[in-house]
Amino acid sequence: MIAMKRLVVLSALFSLLLSVACAKKNALGVTYDGTSLIINGKRELLFSGSIHYPRSTPDMWPDLIRKAKQGGLNVIQTYVFWNAHEPVEGQYNFDGNYDLVKFIKLIGENNMYVTLRVGPFIQAEWNHGGLPYWMREVQNITFRSDNPPFKYYMKKYVKMIIQKMKDEKLFASQGGPIILSQIENEYNSIQLAYREAGTRYVQWAGNMAVGLKTGVPWIMCKQRDAPDPVINACNGRHCGDTFTGPNKPYKPSLWTENWTAQYRVFGDPPSQRSAEDLAFSVARFFAKNGTLTNYYMYHGGTNLGRTSAVFTTTRYYDEAPLDEYGLQREPKWGHLRDLHKALRLCRKPLLWGSPKVQVLSKDLEARYYEIPGTKICAAFLTNNNTVSPQLLKFRGEQYYLPAHSISILPDCKTVVFNTQKIVAQHNSRNFVKSEKANKLKWEMSPEIIPDTSRVPVNSKTPLELYSLTKDTSDYAWFTTTIELETSDMPMRKDIKPVLRVASLGHAMLAFVNGEFVGSAHGSHIDKSFVLQKPINLKPGVNHVALLGSTVGFPDSGAYMEHRYAGPRLVTILGLNTGTLDLSLNGWGHQVGLDGEKVRIFTQGGSHRVQWTKATKGVGRALTWYKTYFDAPEGDQPVAIRLPQMTKGMVWVNGKSIGRYWYTYLSPLGQPSQSEYHIPRSFIKPTDNLLVVLDEDGGNPASVEILNIDRDTICSYIDEYHPPSVKSWARKNSNFRPVLDDVKPAAHLKCPNHKKIVAIEFASFGNPEGVCGNFNLGDCNSPVAKDVVEKHCLGKTSCAVPIDRGLFDKGNDRCPGATKTLAIQAKCSH
Repeated sequence: MIAMKRLVVLSALFSLLLSVACAKKNALGVTYDGTSLIINGKRELLFSGSIHYPRSTPDMWPDLIRKAKQGGLNVIQTYVFWNAHEPVEGQYNFDGNYDLVKFIKLIGENNMYVTLRVGPFIQAEWNHGGLPYWMREVQNITFRSDNPPFKYYMKKYVKMIIQKMKDEKLFASQGGPIILSQIENEYNSIQLAYREAGTRYVQWAGNMAVGLKTGVPWIMCKQRDAPDPVINACNGRHCGDTFTGPNKPYKPSLWTENWTAQYRVFGDPPSQRSAEDLAFSVARFFAKNGTLTNYYMYHGGTNLGRTSAVFTTTRYYDEAPLDEYGLQREPKWGHLRDLHKALRLCRKPLLWGSPKVQVLSKDLEARYYEIPGTKICAAFLTNNNTVSPQLLKFRGEQYYLPAHSISILPDCKTVVFNTQKIVAQHNSRNFVKSEKANKLKWEMSPEIIPDTSRVPVNSKTPLELYSLTKDTSDYAWFTTTIELETSDMPMRKDIKPVLRVASLGHAMLAFVNGEFVGSAHGSHIDKSFVLQKPINLKPGVNHVALLGSTVGFPDSGAYMEHRYAGPRLVTILGLNTGTLDLSLNGWGHQVGLDGEKVRIFTQGGSHRVQWTKATKGVGRALTWYKTYFDAPEGDQPVAIRLPQMTKGMVWVNGKSIGRYWYTYLSPLGQPSQSEYHIPRSFIKPTDNLLVVLDEDGGNPASVEILNIDRDTICSYIDEYHPPSVKSWARKNSNFRPVLDDVKPAAHLKCPNHKKIVAIEFASFGNPEGVCGNFNLGDCNSPVAKDVVEKHCLGKTSCAVPIDRGLFDKGNDRCPGATKTLAIQAKCSH
């Protein structure tokens, strides 16, 4: 028996030495087996986050990458945005926030890896799914199919991107940070629409990519039939349970999109996903042989300009661990950081141990990894019951598991992390009106409403909106005229003619004889709509002008090249002579607004039009507004709020910060987005030109420029929370505490080297609420605030022990209850 045990130990050690020897033999590059990726000869647990370079600015990149690394990530994942890099066929742009090489090099300088999702179709709620508009006009093209024109342009682009990466030596096989590349994107969801052409295409795409010989593996997400050696990966919220696994046993389990919330479209209510649910899903995935998870998004950022897809808000995945402005959203950021630390403590058993499972009941199970004959062992104790906590017995010890939680034991004994028990601090975001920036004096310049004398008839019917604008503007005018006799007019004063326009999307303003008659729009679910508005007509010539607009191009689904928008049927009802169909009346067309043509939003262009002082109250529909402002105080992120404006776009110093839309309310009766990010790099110290286009008639007096902070920090810890995961370490094979007295505590830390200047709330007992809105319960220590102030005031960080002796001092008002410590503190310089 002893000899057998020695044989098992020697076998395990031999396997370990063999993998090390193989690692040294293959110094550079990335390989894989059924356990994990092997990067430059070394197995890794990979914690990745999506950060898209065009959705922030180059001055933001270093801070975003640094915070991602501090959050426990060692990989950044990004798409490559074809229509940003090749907006005109053969003309490439890799400047500014499209400087892909600079972004990847910054990641490498932080000793992190990169997953490059080349696509070239990316979806990503990005305009046209990343495909350039000009491809729609290629003859006989069918996107994402076994179609020769599409494959020609796709291969040409992918080869160009890969060669650019090779020239800069950015692949791991060249000593660079790129460890994985992705071809295509979630193709399984539309593959059946193309039948055999879809099957052939996905095989061609995988083989084409592999043939580019990058020295790192290629992946396809949500692609069960990914051709060897391409790795099929999972997207979703709970890949630990929904992923059917790699399509070959020698491929590792990779999770390319773990959705941290949900992107939002105009008309949507807020999207949420709790830190606890995220942590549970990741712990579950790693407990079931996963070795890479990627948070989509880790920082969503801002859809600047016209880059967002159809109806998608300017703000993107604000509920990610780093919010739209790059600030740490707590507790999501900190809870995941602690999770990554706990999983790293399990690294050796996860990568070299043998997996085992004990199903203890319907809801309880223990999954553990151990290297036979050694003390190297890690366990995941799971309570799948979503309502009730449970007691679980494992290896002779009893463990308490909250509902829907996983406890991580890096030595198969000690709980260092539970997914449901948040030890990390919380925070609350504050929007503070800037004193310096809000001395705004508004001027206005109405857009000219055209008629057929300015926009002559050039087509019998209204033209299709996508192909008319060619993605150069959101807007296009449709003009026509009708001549009426007195006998055509309604004879009764209580009857007015009605203009009815059936449109395939997305939004429209209508003018008759230069008078605004109303607007209408579709939705993300149903882009088409019908505009019906009463109008004033007169005997003689009447001018009808329709301003059709898009809110981004489609970004998903089959046959994207065959999507259409714009007016299709135009009629006037209520005339004495009956319904008048104007659809074949002859129409003039103009792409873009006059203000866009003269670049009214730039310093030079603003002098090409006449401005007058803005009137008080609601202004005329389709009006440009301008003002100047000084930079807000400090160096915090900046936003603008426009609560009495309607729909349009905002420019700062000639740069668009994206579309805004206040009048399209969610089911909660609120706009889907209220604040709009102005990147600091757009702002000069003084005299910043702010231009706002408002479509439906708004009031600029309501506009506010705001500083943003997360200087309200909180903790919410009870007596049964585990101590901070930083209390333990693993050196070589030894797992041990790093503190003499390991116990639960409330940990607080101010951002940006600020100090705690006030304790706004403190309770030891049964408080309720959330950070920014705590309330006392009926059991509360009278000295709670004094204790917290003694530990924390004037400090950048502090820890307050969960200790009844400290708070109750022999006078426990509710001795039988579990005590919770809630703290809310204010940080400042």
